[in-house]
Amino acid sequence: MDEVYVTNRAELCGRALALPEYSHESRGIRFFTFPLETRRLSGTADTLNIVVRQSMLPENAPFPAGQIRITGELRSFNNKSGSGNRLVLPILAREIRPENDSYDENHISLLGTVCKAPTVRVTPMGREICDVILAVGRRYHRSDYIPVIAWGQQARQTALVSVGTQLSVQGRLQSRPYTKVIDGQSYQRVAYEVSAADIFPL
Repeated sequence: MDEVYVTNRAELCGRALALPEYSHESRGIRFFTFPLETRRLSGTADTLNIVVRQSMLPENAPFPAGQIRITGELRSFNNKSGSGNRLVLPILAREIRPENDSYDENHISLLGTVCKAPTVRVTPMGREICDVILAVGRRYHRSDYIPVIAWGQQARQTALVSVGTQLSVQGRLQSRPYTKVIDGQSYQRVAYEVSAADIFPL
């Protein structure tokens, strides 16, 4: 099995909210993107960005409607256009297929290295959260830098790890809307992060 696929795996099931649109070209390969909606058990919807190679899109046929299942990898890159979110966390799809099951799924599995000292904060409801950035290796000696949040007891334990520690993370990719004020003007933004269900050092 591909080593990168072992250290960085995404499994999603949800609904495409739009048809794929051209995104960019890399090494002669054209890539397209579309938004996928998945719902948590609470009913809260996460809208996630999916990137797919042109060769994976159906030819002369409509894009799959209804539930679709996507397996792939979580990627990161900085938006240098000067507009929108600075950090973008799309899913690079390896496989897309129709799904008969009606339930949604959002599972991320990562193995990476802590590259910045963890920080702990407390929500207005008094719940502890630990923020940590993982460097997850990929091909060509590159890495994806992925923000992860841990909660409660796991937050307190994660806060103790040092830079350079390898962490295993199982969780979900979530989208979180927020308001950013720049020069007195309010802008709506969306933050993307992996919310850890299980996180432990190796």
